Amino acid sequence: MATATTSSIWRSTGGDQTRTAQAGSMGMYTPFYIANAAVSANVTNVSGGEALVLPANAVVNSVTVTTAGTSGTINMGFTPLSGVGPGQTTVLGTNVPTAFLSNAAVSRGVVAVAAATGGASLGNVANATNLVVVTSASNTSGLGTVTGLIHYFVYDAGVEVV
Repeated sequence: MATATTSSIWRSTGGDQTRTAQAGSMGMYTPFYIANAAVSANVTNVSGGEALVLPANAVVNSVTVTTAGTSGTINMGFTPLSGVGPGQTTVLGTNVPTAFLSNAAVSRGVVAVAAATGGASLGNVANATNLVVVTSASNTSGLGTVTGLIHYFVYDAGVEVV
């Protein structure tokens, strides 16, 4: 089966041929991999993979842990990136270590908006102008490898592209 990738913001009017219905942003899932929950590091997309980078205006709605760590809790946040691209010098912004997860259990499950262990950026635009690299902040109580899915969409204020 063929796969396709796009750099567009996906929107849908739900099949409204009259173009009357408000177009909505499409939710997306991306896998994450944290090699050791007790160590601060960039989160990768898979074991040995690249750093997990979300687009500007990304709104993370939930984080699902599918492979639990050994024990304890984890923190997950982000660092804004600027100057990204061929021939550019990437500059790191200020890390927000508990933006998405704050002392969340490493057990299987979902942390969604309004959850006690959800970070302050869960459900909000992470960074309106820059890409963000997802990070795992050191949380000495968390042990082991943690994997799962980040559910997000790109906020675009309802702008329809014809």
